[in-house]
Amino acid sequence: MKKRSLVVLIIVCISAFIAFGQNNNRKKKAEAEPSPSPAGPSWEAFEEVNFQKGPAVGDLGTTAQVKVPQGYVFAAGNDTRLMMEMMQNPTTGRELGFVAPSGEEWYAVFEYDAVGYVKDDEKASLDSNAILQSIREGTARGNDERRRRGWPTLTIIGWETPPRYNEQTNNLEWAVRGESEGQPFVNYNTRLLGRGGVMEVTLVTDPATLADALPKFKTMLAGFEYVQGQKYAEFRQGDKMAAYGLTGLIVGGGVAAMAKGGVFKWLWKVLVAVAVGAGALFKRIFSREKTA
Repeated sequence: MKKRSLVVLIIVCISAFIAFGQNNNRKKKAEAEPSPSPAGPSWEAFEEVNFQKGPAVGDLGTTAQVKVPQGYVFAAGNDTRLMMEMMQNPTTGRELGFVAPSGEEWYAVFEYDAVGYVKDDEKASLDSNAILQSIREGTARGNDERRRRGWPTLTIIGWETPPRYNEQTNNLEWAVRGESEGQPFVNYNTRLLGRGGVMEVTLVTDPATLADALPKFKTMLAGFEYVQGQKYAEFRQGDKMAAYGLTGLIVGGGVAAMAKGGVFKWLWKVLVAVAVGAGALFKRIFSREKTA
């Protein structure tokens, strides 16, 4: 029997917990589900995750909120970090939320970087070739840490969508296509500029499902809002200023402040752990919960 992808096992665990986490028969039913391999996460670990079901409002720290639609789940910062570690994704300590839908093969992670107000005066001069090279070099360095921890390494294939900035919404977007252990993935990145920092939102999905997932992700993201006083348009003279611009947001966040020019070289985080078929598992488990 061929080895099943770790990411499928991860979604099985998450789905089972969502299904059984709030009824008295949770453990009995969970035991009837397929068990993850010894290398994968345990049921007990996922039982620690507190999922909030939509429709609801997910608090992203004290800075912002996101509306969680019907059929979606939300987890706050501590639970998001717990899941990222289980999915063998490095954490930053800045994770504030996780959103995933039923019947779909994607998830989104929210992180906030309180770097100050990021000026958008680089919007007409983003060098996509240099940025991509930097991402590749940073990912190669990140693979050293992955090997040290016994995690699969990553390869960046290229742009799925080159960087682009929306002046009306003050959102910066780009997407990279990559591969890990023969499994393709896409990270679609959105940076939502605010008065005191940037909300980093990463959509993770399989390349084959990106076209279908992206409009649904954007519909969900339309429910994001900074709290009063933290919006980009509410900037006031004297506010903290970020030490870098739009290019720095793409190639390495705060570390960009140390670069003097040319191609940046540092760790660049890529999230993985969505597999084809995971959405069907979510849909099946959600449906079971309604009839439980």
